[in-house]
Amino acid sequence: MAVELGDLKAFITVARAGGFRDAARSGGGSASGLSDAVRRLETQLGIRLLNRTTRSVSLTEAGQGLLERLAPAISEMEAALDVVNGFRERPAGVLKLNVPVSAARLVLPSIVPDFLSAYPEIRLELVVEDSFVDVLASGCDAGIRYDERLEQDMIAVPIGPRVQRFAYAASKDYLDRRGRPQHPRDLMSHACIRNRFSSGSMPDWEFERDGEVVMVDVPAAMIVQTGGGVDLGVACSIAGSGVIALFEDWLKPHFEAGRLEPVLEDWWSAFPGPFLYYPGRRLVPAPLRAFIDFIKARPDGRVPTP
Repeated sequence: MAVELGDLKAFITVARAGGFRDAARSGGGSASGLSDAVRRLETQLGIRLLNRTTRSVSLTEAGQGLLERLAPAISEMEAALDVVNGFRERPAGVLKLNVPVSAARLVLPSIVPDFLSAYPEIRLELVVEDSFVDVLASGCDAGIRYDERLEQDMIAVPIGPRVQRFAYAASKDYLDRRGRPQHPRDLMSHACIRNRFSSGSMPDWEFERDGEVVMVDVPAAMIVQTGGGVDLGVACSIAGSGVIALFEDWLKPHFEAGRLEPVLEDWWSAFPGPFLYYPGRRLVPAPLRAFIDFIKARPDGRVPTP
């Protein structure tokens, strides 16, 4: 059966995007062209692959089975073809990364502008979210995660600061009214602004000093979604609504400006910085290889020449 490779790729693009318009917006072509390609593929295979409504697209059982088997094969083929890209004087193509909001805000701003300047023929696409997805299934070349969130069978490369701290803060007005905690358990009598992951989990606040680790399930005066809701939580803490926990680097500008005051600073715990991770079982596309080499060459922040 002669099936057009372009039709298979169109099906994968639409299935991953969850719709023809979203697939077209992600660079997969026009919505009508994608629809024609998928319809042509379904006709050749003699089976429906997608259920279509006026608002959404979902995979049929046959479509799900095809996507699971086809997507890795297409990715391997594209990676194999990309070997030719390695013979270019300057790598070109698309690099798609899946990153958490914290990395997009705290790690990548010091890296991306220099990388794009060094490799103008590479187009960088960022999927910014805090849900933990399979980078290949999501159509990404690599992702950024912390050690405890790395998927198995992945190659991990350090990126960004190698040591970070989780900080706790509140406004001076709030602390003047409610008192300044002297021990983590004192927070049980305070209003706290907590983060909830997209998975629904809401970890206890963790403190560490002189080898003593204290976990506290603090009362929540407010709960925000990790990622998109964090800025609102910070704004509320600045306004005097309560104590917030967040990356030290995220809160540092507010400390320096006097908008927030550190809380229990001698109890802040340190943890290893994030990693760029990618599958070790496939060829590395030239844009990703260029990015890996770039971050390896700049542990001290210097800009390498490609």
